[in-house]
Amino acid sequence: MTAPLPELGCYGLAGHSASPGDLVAEARLAEQLGLGSLFLSERFNAKDAAVMAGAAVAASTTLGVGTAATNHVTRHPMVTATMAVTAHRMSGGRYALGLGRGFDVLFDLMGLPRVTGAQLEDAVGVYRRLWRGEAFGHEGPLGTYPYLCLDTGFDERIPVLMTAIGDRTLRLAGRVADGVVLHTFLTDEALARSVAAVRRGAEEAGRDPASVRVWAVLATVTDDLPEQLQLRKLVGRMATYLQGYGEVLVRANGWSLEDLESFRSDALVQGYPGAFDAVGTTEELRHLRDDVLPAHWLEASATGTPEQCAARIADQLAAGADSVVLHGATPTELAPVVEAWRAVRPTDTGLDDLPRNPGWMR
Repeated sequence: MTAPLPELGCYGLAGHSASPGDLVAEARLAEQLGLGSLFLSERFNAKDAAVMAGAAVAASTTLGVGTAATNHVTRHPMVTATMAVTAHRMSGGRYALGLGRGFDVLFDLMGLPRVTGAQLEDAVGVYRRLWRGEAFGHEGPLGTYPYLCLDTGFDERIPVLMTAIGDRTLRLAGRVADGVVLHTFLTDEALARSVAAVRRGAEEAGRDPASVRVWAVLATVTDDLPEQLQLRKLVGRMATYLQGYGEVLVRANGWSLEDLESFRSDALVQGYPGAFDAVGTTEELRHLRDDVLPAHWLEASATGTPEQCAARIADQLAAGADSVVLHGATPTELAPVVEAWRAVRPTDTGLDDLPRNPGWMR
């Protein structure tokens, strides 16, 4: 069997996908490669978190599986808690429930409340009470619920992941979550600051800062991919994030807001009818790369040869991350990077002791 690499993960159905059935083969290959975890990012089209989690745990035997992320406002708390228990038991304890803030504009359009930090903290507390078999009424930031209970015989130990980028959410995650999934396109300096914020939040809450597992998320695009695919995975993905919440990402990295305004005022970007990583053409993405986006923004990634990408994994660990999600690439595309990482992977660093469940640190 391939020696496990519990410090590495990837996303299932990375980016946009109209063929969710591909997840089964991806989970099997990720496990064969030795990757520790598979993360599942929910989209409101053909990527439902619960269905994907069931497929991923059923298709694997040792692979950790985590949602990164779903939004608590889209389901009743008993439904979300039930989803987590089902995946937890089906996987034999390999599943972690991941939560995130999501997009305010989308929730406005859906008629759902915007997600707040207080709601997230309240939701985590409610889920954990349900998993412990409690029966109770609840009134708080999460909402008012006259009666909540799954099964009074439950005593489930399920880790909670939280996706975070801003300082307040990072500290919140350190206070209440078991693991934290950071954002793509963070510079090494921003990554170190983010890890420190998580640790600070844990310490302020009286927790062991080292008990919270922090996952860096590293956009990984090797130079053997076709140009159109490279552009979509790197330039298109960066531009899509800037379309949705540019200020948050720019401020996290200490980048120039003037450069962000230049991006937004570009004739192509203004009124663009979709996400660049989904519908951007080669010519459009070349324009963004060559004429609009600062080159150093795109350098917050892993590009080039598999060996160069493997070196960037080491950079993430050196900056303080416990584990690294190789983002935006399928297991097939990651195979040479994983092989290159094995050749330079440090020994005697505790990496082998990391649990397969992405939500646990030990």
